[in-house]
Amino acid sequence: MGFALSVQISALSWILSTEHNLDIHQVGLVWAAGPIAGIVGQVIIGFISDKTWFWGGRRRPFIWIGGTLASLSLVALTQLGTLSHSTGFDIMWVAIAVALTLDLSINIGFNPTRSVIADVTPEGEKRTRGYTLMQTISGAFGVLAYGIGAYFGNYELIFFAVGLVLVFSLVPPLFITEPPALAATSIRHTHEVQPTSDYRQLLRIYLAHGFCWLGVQTMFVNMFFYVRDVMGITANDQAGQIVNVSFLILNAIGFLLPALLLEPLAKRIGRVKVHIIAMATMALGYVLVLFGGTSPLWLYVFMAVAGVGWAATVSLPFAIMTEKVDKAKMGLFMGIFNLSVVLPQLIVSVGLSKIIEDSENKSIIFVICAVALAVSTALWSLVKEQAIENRETQKNTTFTGSH
Repeated sequence: MGFALSVQISALSWILSTEHNLDIHQVGLVWAAGPIAGIVGQVIIGFISDKTWFWGGRRRPFIWIGGTLASLSLVALTQLGTLSHSTGFDIMWVAIAVALTLDLSINIGFNPTRSVIADVTPEGEKRTRGYTLMQTISGAFGVLAYGIGAYFGNYELIFFAVGLVLVFSLVPPLFITEPPALAATSIRHTHEVQPTSDYRQLLRIYLAHGFCWLGVQTMFVNMFFYVRDVMGITANDQAGQIVNVSFLILNAIGFLLPALLLEPLAKRIGRVKVHIIAMATMALGYVLVLFGGTSPLWLYVFMAVAGVGWAATVSLPFAIMTEKVDKAKMGLFMGIFNLSVVLPQLIVSVGLSKIIEDSENKSIIFVICAVALAVSTALWSLVKEQAIENRETQKNTTFTGSH
């Protein structure tokens, strides 16, 4: 799933702009299909997967379905012109349909993938380690995707992804043993945290995570235009290569840091504090790009700085959020949590892309990124850290019967 998402980030804007001559606002409208798919897909699939069991699992069937559809959608991404000619629809509408299907497929697979980690791990250190391992593997696949795109080209990347996404979506779930029943989380059985406080904390987490994704998605959608218009790289292949290398570096930091630095540091000072530091570092990285990222080398250096925040974004919030919800409804809450990702994506695609297109100075891209991450940092500082000793107590405590 991480590889498929990286392919979409790497190739979608490039294909639409260079192969089909769509402008920034039109590209943004195509990207809007993804958030719409996420709003529908993750919440509904999360709710359904909490309540169903077929093909030997609760989450497994949806990972299989999502992976298969994602592979087929990647094939369609290379055939936009052919599909437009054969159907008679304008290229933009064909691109929207393909992007909608691709993102819906990724969402169908992503939510159960994240939820199954919470299903099979206890609260506390082991769950953090589970999400850290998830990000390490997903990030490594993302680095592979951007590396292939930078060296061989985006079309070669897409065709390679078709097979990889299919195989790695169908085979690994066979080796996961899902619990037949989901136990309610220990929040119901402890008096340390009251349910009302937890919902307030969830709202703060959603808002903080949402502003982070407002900045991140602005970067993902518009990086190609920043490289072309601000850095002056007018050759499409060269600009695409710079974008791929930039995201490769971002993801390399993103998959290395969770296990090497973020998880050990979280044990000492807490996940929320680590995440606040990471968000502030990412905001700094964007400011540095804004003032000094005018050459490929410096852009790469500053993307490495931003990668600290990316490493935290794709690992820590899941562990933080899962401590504050009922485990028996994990799929539903994971879907709702995803709204803090897809709604900002929709804002970027529908609103901010038009503002960026109308702006004479495309440096506004990283102004938006930096401001959004600064706001996210401030909002994360309002999230209450669950005491480390409480997490350890919950991890080692079992409950029997009903209360």
